[in-house]
Amino acid sequence: MVVKRSDDEESLFETTKSRGSFLYRVFSVSLFVAMCFVYAYRLTQIPTGGEDHGGGEDYYYGTWTWLGLLAAELWFGLYWVLAQAFRWNLVFRKTFKNRFSQRYEESKLPKVDIFVCTADPDIEPPIMVINTVLSLMAYDYPSEKLSVYLSDDAASELTFYALLEASLFAKHWLPFCKKFNVQPRSPAAYFNNILLHHNHATKEFANIKKLYDEMKKRIEDATKLGRVASEERSKHSGFFQWNSYSSRRDHDTILQIILHKKEPHNSKDEDGNYLPTLMYLAREKRPQHHHNFKAGAMNSLLRVSSVISNAKIVLNVDCDMYSNSSESVRDALCFLMDEEKGHEIAFVQFPQNFDNILKHDIYSSTLLTLIDVEMHGADGYDGPLYIGTCCFHRRDALCGMKFSNRYKNDLLRSERDNCIEVNLNELEVKSKALASCTYEENTLWGKEMGVIYGCLVEDVMTGLCIHLQGWKSVYYSPPRKAFYGVAPTTLLQALVQHKRWAEGELQILLSKHCPAFYGHGRINLALQMGYSYYNCWALTSLSKLCYSIIPSLYLLRGIPLFPKMSSMWFIPFAYVIVGESARSLLEFVLFGGTIQGWWNDLRMVLYKGTSSYLFALIDNISKLFGLPDSPFTVTAKVMEEDVSERYEKQVMEFGAASPLFTVLATLALLNLFCLLGILKELALSENWSETYKKMSLQILLCGFLVLINIPIYQGLFLRKDKGRLPSSIAIKSTVLALSTCILFNMLKD
Repeated sequence: MVVKRSDDEESLFETTKSRGSFLYRVFSVSLFVAMCFVYAYRLTQIPTGGEDHGGGEDYYYGTWTWLGLLAAELWFGLYWVLAQAFRWNLVFRKTFKNRFSQRYEESKLPKVDIFVCTADPDIEPPIMVINTVLSLMAYDYPSEKLSVYLSDDAASELTFYALLEASLFAKHWLPFCKKFNVQPRSPAAYFNNILLHHNHATKEFANIKKLYDEMKKRIEDATKLGRVASEERSKHSGFFQWNSYSSRRDHDTILQIILHKKEPHNSKDEDGNYLPTLMYLAREKRPQHHHNFKAGAMNSLLRVSSVISNAKIVLNVDCDMYSNSSESVRDALCFLMDEEKGHEIAFVQFPQNFDNILKHDIYSSTLLTLIDVEMHGADGYDGPLYIGTCCFHRRDALCGMKFSNRYKNDLLRSERDNCIEVNLNELEVKSKALASCTYEENTLWGKEMGVIYGCLVEDVMTGLCIHLQGWKSVYYSPPRKAFYGVAPTTLLQALVQHKRWAEGELQILLSKHCPAFYGHGRINLALQMGYSYYNCWALTSLSKLCYSIIPSLYLLRGIPLFPKMSSMWFIPFAYVIVGESARSLLEFVLFGGTIQGWWNDLRMVLYKGTSSYLFALIDNISKLFGLPDSPFTVTAKVMEEDVSERYEKQVMEFGAASPLFTVLATLALLNLFCLLGILKELALSENWSETYKKMSLQILLCGFLVLINIPIYQGLFLRKDKGRLPSSIAIKSTVLALSTCILFNMLKD
């Protein structure tokens, strides 16, 4: 690695550049030249109606098909160029926490507000939520400097009850973590790891494990019952706030400060030390007011926390994303409090990792290319994206402040205590007003302040707006993973998730904040390209569909769409295919993936591109005409036992009858029928070798599409378990694929 900042011995972090950048750039240029030769072939070899293509209608359809392939290849080329922006300048960061500790006294450290958002106790079980909360409360950081806020958009008394239980358990858990330097500090993850790998029979361990199991049983019993028992409700006055509760979409603000130093008898652990502030919030909701989902929850937390703790640093995490490292706060502050560069940094983004990923990652849920390559590339231009979780923000930047060279890093300036002159009841009443559903009317919240509204990927939009305000950001992947969450465990979950992301990214492209245009002169050109690369996810569906259908169909008619193996034009096609495949494989393996994982990733790229991205594009177009979105549902993050068993065996889970699966199955069967048709033709042909040479690239492409779709064929015809593709999908896709092949083949008659 080549050190970029090594001369400054006082710096709190170090930046290094990736090795091999020059070689990669040379390879990229050579690949671009090969692409230009591909375009030259398309432009100079347009069918002319001669003997090669048979003239007549074959000529007519062949010409338009040829031009269609040219358009798809031009788009692939442009998209590839955009992707290079985040591959030419990868950088990696290292923090110096020892310097940080020597430089800043514990009492002088800035306060940190931590936001945890949940929305549905059925999808996000309360026991999972409080494990995340407990892991965050137990950071290796002065407890009196931490405030944890839980936003519950379901306004569930079950989640509130679980949080009350967690506040009691925390009095024992936090001292235990500090005494034994526990890692990770999510109780569930810690006990699972200990029981799997160690024989821990100490008295302290047995006691804390017993306390956790008792708490877990009480929470899970209440969850199964669907309500909190009357006896438990009578123990805490906070439950009376549910008296006005009508439904998840119709209720008053429910706000309760559970732990706070203003009540020392209730807010100290068993060793007599203060616990972090802990607060529950269910913002007001009314049917006639749009609540803006997670973005609205985040903005309510920003306002409420500004009255209660008003920390200058804000960490936000998803409710399933527990802290795996107790040092993450100090890591983030090494960037934000650096004397030379810290004042420019708006947020520090940590990777989103998952602890339920198997070795070969069947659904490509690790997003290895994005997390381990492209985000480091974006960091090379001081602009990694905000991904909605695992992110430490500077409150000023998140609330809409523009960056100025005159901006001073005031994190060490004494922070006022909003609670000195008021009691907790008064503070709760004052805070509730900030979470009302009408508070944001005629304000800049959601437009220029806080998390931006009007986009399905409000996180990416917000990060973009922060960059457009002149701020920089940092991406830090520490040696010990900072956060772990739960990845999708079925194909439908993964595809629906990517459909939402792609739809939101296209919304950014079509918005006034479009980085390709509005970003000109405001952010680095490479950042413009990188943002545009993600914004165009949905648009790639058309080119991928084109290449998944047209070459295979034209096999049935014996019309070549690519050069013969003996032609010089074959070389650039082969170089692009082999070169890009080798690059992606090498990149995937070098960053910790496996060869089988790479193959699974290729499959998911195809599946996302031809289903998720297609429906994302359709839904964006539908919205322009005022039509409703495609109906998709997301299943819970907790797995049924049989689903879990198939996931552990890395068997692809279908199960549901979704339009996404209809598209995938139809494309898979279409390519299978086309491959069988050409193989039959070759077997019966006396001049089969010449036919193969003429159609080799088309046959290989069709063969690749058949090979990568093997899990779909198994789900359609071979599997008998509940995770197979439904018979309705099998019938519809078979009819559609056969009809397409027959009708297309009839065109030549």
